[in-house]
Parts: sequence; C-alpha cells; structure tokens
Amino acid sequence: MKTLWAAARLALVGAVPVARRIDHQEENQKMNTTETAVKFIKSETLPPSPGYSQAATVGSGRLIYVAGQVAMDPSGKLVGPGDFRAQAEQIFENLKATLAASGATFENVVKLNSYFIDIKQVPVFREVRDKYINAAHPPASTAVEVRRLVREEWLLEVEAIAVVPE
Repeated sequence: MKTLWAAARLALVGAVPVARRIDHQEENQKMNTTETAVKFIKSETLPPSPGYSQAATVGSGRLIYVAGQVAMDPSGKLVGPGDFRAQAEQIFENLKATLAASGATFENVVKLNSYFIDIKQVPVFREVRDKYINAAHPPASTAVEVRRLVREEWLLEVEAIAVVPE
C-alpha cells in the first residue's frame, strides 16, 4: 500500500527539478500523457495466479475506495437468501453502481478484497466476477474465509479499489 501511495503522490506532485533541461521536461510530459495509468503485474518468478494479478502499479489517476458491498437491493432488502450466486450477482451490481456514481467502471478496478463465509464458493464467485471485470487483465485480489459477516444471512462481501485516469 505504501508503494501505491508513493506512486500516487509522485504522480500528483509531478515535480521535475528545475535543473533539468526543457527538452527533458517536454519528453517527460509526453510520456506521462501517453503512459497507461495502471499496469497489472504477473511474473513467472511468482506462483501462478489464475484469475487475478499479483500486483497493480499506478502511474497516475484518481483513487476510489469502494466499501464492502453486500447483497442488498436499493430498498435495503436482502437479495438471494441462502443463494450464493444470487448474492454474488447483486454484490457485483452494487459495485458497478458504486463505481458509476464515482465516475468509474470495472475497467478501473485494480484491487478486489472478498470475504467469504464458505471459501468453497470461489468457483461460483469467479464465474460471476468474470462477467464484470476485464479477465484478460484481472485486478489484484484477495479472498478470505471469515466466520461470519455483520449480518448472519450475508454470504459474501466484496470491496474494491479503482483508479480513474486524469
């Protein structure tokens, strides 16, 4: 996380020492405007990471932290009591709506944290998740099994971090 903040601070500051020549400043400005804001990292020197990236580097952009989303509809009613797939679908619809309200899409998501009551549901989770994310460049992800969530009927909670290019 420190690296993410350091990269974000450097991108926001954009300071170039005055001693640099003007042509270097122009070159750096061109590179910064054409450089991709986010790069997803997978490396052969790390264990395989099917369905997620090992890391995401952020060159610049606006950070969005999405609180854990659960399977509640806009009226506050639980969607899919006892049905993991239905809850996962509602959660991803809630994530989609939250991202949209923040000026982002799933293309901007760099990190997902998922909290499962039953980690055996990961294959179903991935089926649902892959309908929303860019599976070719999946976000860095963490999946954790927990004893319970705030409400006993919740089977899953998912939070996200997104970066929107400026």
